Parts: sequence; structure tokens; C-alpha cells
Amino acid sequence: MNSIPIDQLKNKTNAGLQIKIFSRDDSYDNLPGFAHRDDHYIFFLLKSGSGSLKIDSQDVVIGGGSLYYILPSQVHYRIQVDKAEGWFLAIDPCLILPGLREAFERGPDLQLPCKLSDDELKQFAVLLDLLHEEFVNSHGAKYYLQIIHSLLQSFLAMSASIYDKVEKVPHTDNRSAELTRQFKELLTAHVQTIKSPSMYASMLNVSTGYLNEVIKKVTGSTVSYWIGQELFIEAKRLLNHTDADVKEIAHQLGYSDQAYFIRSFRKMAGSSPLKYKKLTKK
Repeated sequence: MNSIPIDQLKNKTNAGLQIKIFSRDDSYDNLPGFAHRDDHYIFFLLKSGSGSLKIDSQDVVIGGGSLYYILPSQVHYRIQVDKAEGWFLAIDPCLILPGLREAFERGPDLQLPCKLSDDELKQFAVLLDLLHEEFVNSHGAKYYLQIIHSLLQSFLAMSASIYDKVEKVPHTDNRSAELTRQFKELLTAHVQTIKSPSMYASMLNVSTGYLNEVIKKVTGSTVSYWIGQELFIEAKRLLNHTDADVKEIAHQLGYSDQAYFIRSFRKMAGSSPLKYKKLTKK
């Protein structure tokens, strides 16, 4: 396997949304057990029990009464649960409004599970039970998609609000926030072929200096940092989860000079790609 498998939502539903209620007796053998990424968001809300999973080589534990989500680009394994009860949602990114996407994707670090208050958990439970009921029982009815998508928007807005209260960031104007979101979207799509800050600035119709000023203001780091970080994260994913050798990975990431890729990776990781791969496979 020389690439990371992608689980596609369109193979499961044509509604852009999937919601399931899980109980402590459920089996998860039908979910991919291998390292993969999704072309959609995944949300977990655990009412009770606990769960754990590995995301981008980091272990995450989700306790009862907690909300958690996985971004489309993140590599992860199937969740492992212990007497867990709650809800699972898979959501097409196109259903998540730009302002809400910015709330979920703005952080430079891995997102953390968010503990809900008793009142918040009750509110989510009422909404998700209703969404699940409509999703399962009203399929084919008139206005089916409008109903489930409207309920979904309420869930997403409530979730963004919860994370906004926990992860405070400096206030930015709408223009800066939107430009940052557009930059990150372009970066995810083109980083393997475009590594120049000036090229991203040109694609966004702004000067390189202005783009760098905005990105640093919103995220605390420069455009060049995020380009390097995106490449580094993708390199680690390929080293951790594929059988591709260093030369193949350098090529996939758009490096014409394998030696330069190795030097860049060593600068970020403190070890060569080959040594890193051997250490993570132990």
C-alpha cells in the first residue's frame, strides 16, 4: 500500500450526512480497522462510557459527556470503545458553512475532546435523537433533505459555539478570518505542487506581504511555516501508514530533490525520514 486509503461518504449515503446511535453492546467491525482518512468530517458525542483512537500518530481519549470531531485530512484508526453510548455523525464538508468550518479548523494543534455541562449534554441529546429519527424514518418524504440539513446546521452551530468558548483566539475581522480559511483550503489542495508563499498570495489576489501579515495575525505563524507544517504532517502520514519508500514519498510531495526533502524532514523531526519510519513501526 503506497497511499493512504480514503473513506468516501458518497459510498454510504447520498444525503451528505450519516448519523448513528451506538450503545455499549454495539460492534464496530464494519468500520475500517486500518489507517485511513475520510473525505468528510466525523463527530462523536459520548453520552457515557469512553472511547480512544489514534489520530495523526497521537492518542486521543474521549470521556463520557464529551464532544469530539475528526477533520477530513486527518489519518486515524477505528475508535475503540469501553461501554460507550452516544452518537456518530459523518458530514460532507460542503454542508458546513464557511464560518463554522473556520471554528473547527482554526487551531494549529490537534483538537481536543470538549467536556459538556449536564445542560449542554441534554440539549445535544434532544437534537441528535430528533435528527436520527428524521434521518432514519422520514427518508423519501417531501422536504426530507431540508429537514435533516436544518437540524444538522443547529448541531454544527451548537458545536462551534461550544468549542469557541473553550478555545479562545484573538479577535479577527471577517476579512482576515475568510482569507485565512481560503489560504488553508488552497494549501490542503495544492501543497504537493505549490510551495511558494507568493503563488498562494497570487491565487488569493493579495500581496505576499499582506497574506503573511494576515496569516500571522490570525494563527501566530507565517505562511512559510504553514506550508512546511502541511508538508511535514503529510510526510509523517505517508511514512506511518504506507509502504512507500522515502524516494516515493518525496516524489508524492512534489520534491524533485530527494536529498532536500530528507534535510527538510530532519530539520522538522530531528531525525531522517527512514529513522522516523523505523521508530514508528516498532
